[in-house]
Amino acid sequence: MTQHVSDIMTSAPVTVEPQTSVTAVARIMRDQDLGAVLVTDGDELRGLVTDRDLVVRSLAEGGDPEQTTVAGACSDDLVTVTPEDDLDHAIELMREHAVRRIPVVDHGHPVGIVALGDLAMERDPESALGDISVARPNT
Repeated sequence: MTQHVSDIMTSAPVTVEPQTSVTAVARIMRDQDLGAVLVTDGDELRGLVTDRDLVVRSLAEGGDPEQTTVAGACSDDLVTVTPEDDLDHAIELMREHAVRRIPVVDHGHPVGIVALGDLAMERDPESALGDISVARPNT
């Protein structure tokens, strides 16, 4: 039976506007236990920012994280899938583009995220990645 992205995606993704400060995004990630949020301008997807992006593209560059916006830290050359896409297609795109997360869009509007951890839990829950993905975060 064919599985679709909608079967495993995280729906109702957290979004922020491009002008949101890096500090504010980091707090959202901490408070909601997220590794990534989508950057939107209104209802249009503009990028994806991960906790690693915040460190490598923003904090490591210096500057005031209260004044630095997430627009400079996010990935804006995105690969996306739709909820109706086959899960195998999402996996193929992740491999081809070497990404761990793919935004899910419906008519250009973000509706979810599918992550490597989601795939591991679905396809191989007994694997090390599957175990790590379901484990409680270290705090």
